[in-house]
Amino acid sequence: MMRMLVSVRSVAEARIAALEGADFIDLKEPRDGALGGLAVATIREIVQALRARQRVLPISATIGDLPMDDADAILARVHAVASCGVDYVKVGIERSAHAAAVLDALAATGHAIVPVFIADRGLDDDAVDRACALRFPGVMVDTADKAAGSLFDVLDDAALRRFVARVRGAGALVGLAGALRLAQLGALRAIAPDFAGFRSAVCDGDRRGALDPARLRALADTLHSTDDTPAPA
Repeated sequence: MMRMLVSVRSVAEARIAALEGADFIDLKEPRDGALGGLAVATIREIVQALRARQRVLPISATIGDLPMDDADAILARVHAVASCGVDYVKVGIERSAHAAAVLDALAATGHAIVPVFIADRGLDDDAVDRACALRFPGVMVDTADKAAGSLFDVLDDAALRRFVARVRGAGALVGLAGALRLAQLGALRAIAPDFAGFRSAVCDGDRRGALDPARLRALADTLHSTDDTPAPA
């Protein structure tokens, strides 16, 4: 079953996402970029609030949009976010000469890292292959410029299918995100990632606005009621 990841910025939004059908809760600040990071204290507060619930969902958190040539800053932020008790730490991977070194350093942290490949300038096949070889628990693709359209405007169907097949072939969870909309669920289901990430589609206005519980519930109901593929082991 393709599952739904919803990005939230506060305890209130996290509770809405959990109540209205999200499968993964993703902590980020959408006003600060594609992978904008929340304050460590806020991440910890949200994690504690969610962990107090009877039904505990997997929680991820981004580290923020940090430059690829500053591995020390990336690693420091990874350790700080991981210390908050999240299940996964998401790190953006730009198309860069520094990508291989950053991926190697992330794999050595001992934390459950999810590299998120930023696809605006295309995917670097060598970097994706390296991430697969390093055995991260999950690998994603996303976009940076949400105003330029969705992930489907950046990568064609064939490229997305190749990405999903390569990551899944390495035994990792694979996720797609990038201004995805309800109307694209059919295309997403055909490509069949393990999960798809949403923010814009479930907000009142653009992704910087507040979560809309009705839109979130409608998306969750549609996704869960129409997706009859087997759940991954």
